[in-house]
Amino acid sequence: MPWTASPTRRSRLMRTAAAFAVLVALAGYVAVQYVTGREGAPHCTVRSADGGEGRTYELSPEQAANAATISAVGTTRKMPERAVTIALATALQESALRNIDHGDRDSLGLFQQRPSQGWGTPAEILDPVHASGEFYAHLAEVPGYSRLPLTVAAQRVQKSGFPQAYAKHEPDATLLSAALTGRAPAALTCSPTTATAAGPGDAAEVRADLVRSFGKDVLPATGTAGAASAGTVSVPVPSAMEAGGGASRRGWELAHWAVARAGTLRIEAVSYAGRVWTADAGWRTERKESGTTTVRMKLAQ
Repeated sequence: MPWTASPTRRSRLMRTAAAFAVLVALAGYVAVQYVTGREGAPHCTVRSADGGEGRTYELSPEQAANAATISAVGTTRKMPERAVTIALATALQESALRNIDHGDRDSLGLFQQRPSQGWGTPAEILDPVHASGEFYAHLAEVPGYSRLPLTVAAQRVQKSGFPQAYAKHEPDATLLSAALTGRAPAALTCSPTTATAAGPGDAAEVRADLVRSFGKDVLPATGTAGAASAGTVSVPVPSAMEAGGGASRRGWELAHWAVARAGTLRIEAVSYAGRVWTADAGWRTERKESGTTTVRMKLAQ
C-alpha cells in the first residue's frame, strides 16, 4: 500500500517550502540591491585613469572622506603617489578606511595605531590627520620604501601579524591614489550625498578643513581667493603647478578632495578645468569652460 502523508504532515511541509521560498526571494532581492547600489544609499566610485571600461572601485562617502584626508596629508608632506598607495592599502586592511574607536588590544583609528606603542594619545590617533601624519613619518624612515613590495613597506611600519593581508588591497588603493593625488582627472564621483539634507554649508568650516588637510599654504594669507562669495569657496591653484598651461594634478587633487568630503562639508557642486561635479549628475563638461587656476566649491544653502 503506497505511503500517504497525513494532512498535518502535508501542512507542515507546505509551510516549510513556503518559508524557504520567501528566504530565497529575500536573498535574491538583497543581492540585487547590493549590486545596483544598495538601494540608493550614498556611495562613491573611483575609475581607472584611462577613463574607459577599466577597473572601478566603490566605497562609502565616509571611506572616501577618510581616503581623501590620508592622500592630502601625504602630498602635503611631499610624499610620492606610491606612499599614498601604501597608506591607503594599509588603512583598507586595518580599518576598511573607517575611523574606528576599537581594535586589537588598544589599537584605534584608521591605521589601528596603539597609544601604548607611542603612536600618540587616543584622541590624537582618532584624528585622521594626526594618524596619517604618523604613518607617513614612519614610512619615510624605511629605506627605499617606494621600491619595496607594498606588503613589505607596510609591514615595516605596522609590524602586523598578517603582513600578506595588505596585498589584496593594492589594486583598489592604486585606483584611489591616482584619483586623490590628481593624476586621474574626474575619476572620483560621489552620489548622492547628504549635503542638502544636512543643512547649509559653512565656508569657514570648509576653509579650516582644507588647512588641516593640506596645510596653511593651501589658501592665500590675504586677498579674496579662498573666501566665500555667494556660498562659494574658491581655492587657487598655483600657476607653477599647472602642466603646460593645462589642468594640473594639484587642481584635480583639490577637486577630488572636495567631492570626497562633499557630504561631510555640505558641498553641493565642484568645478575645475571646464568640468563640474554635482551629486545627481557626477562630472560633466561645462558649457563655458573655466580656467585652471581655481577650484570652486559651491556650498549647500
